[in-house]
Amino acid sequence: MPMKGNGSTALREIDRFEGGVGWIAYPDEAMERASHALATDDGLWLVDPVDADGLDDLLAEFGDVAGVVVCLDRHKRDAAKIARRHDVAVHLPTWMSGVASKIDAPIERFTGELGESGYELFEIRTSSLPPWQEAGLHNPDTGTLVVPESVGTADYFLTDGERLGVHPMLRLSPPRDALDRYSPDRILVGHGDGVLTDAASALDTALSTSTRDAASLYGKTVKQFLLG
Repeated sequence: MPMKGNGSTALREIDRFEGGVGWIAYPDEAMERASHALATDDGLWLVDPVDADGLDDLLAEFGDVAGVVVCLDRHKRDAAKIARRHDVAVHLPTWMSGVASKIDAPIERFTGELGESGYELFEIRTSSLPPWQEAGLHNPDTGTLVVPESVGTADYFLTDGERLGVHPMLRLSPPRDALDRYSPDRILVGHGDGVLTDAASALDTALSTSTRDAASLYGKTVKQFLLG
């Protein structure tokens, strides 16, 4: 199984709810790169998108694209390509550096609310070691929390029995200060399907057991590597 897919896509829809939909462009890749379209009164906002055959037909069910958002410095993905196709800008947090020059599309910087979408931007992590600039989005009216990297549901995030796990690189220093304040109804992640039921409990468990279960996750990863 490749880490990242390439070539022909096979879009798999995920995370459909009243306020949007998600997709994985290459369902067979190990990274399970997930993208999301957030349907708001302000239009449709695409978060860290990977392009796929049939994507525009899926998006058309929810309305016109208002903009594209990059919430992790490593998630440039196909943001520029999709933004140009829909004649919209790529939106970046004001404090995210080293990304704008690598995106061949109009750039708009923002802080606070994303347009008039109801989604508020917040900082999850800014560090040089490891290099990591990550923002989340939260809509208190819909109970939707978007976390692009610090937590996920792809296999390499999870120990046995977990529904949501902290990123392997953050297991010993989970982002409690950034995420503990939220009690979401659903969590949309950048790797894997979202958590659409009992999301607050899943988030609390992921953060509180992260360090304790780190050795188990690392052992699982080593075993998979050796047997893979």
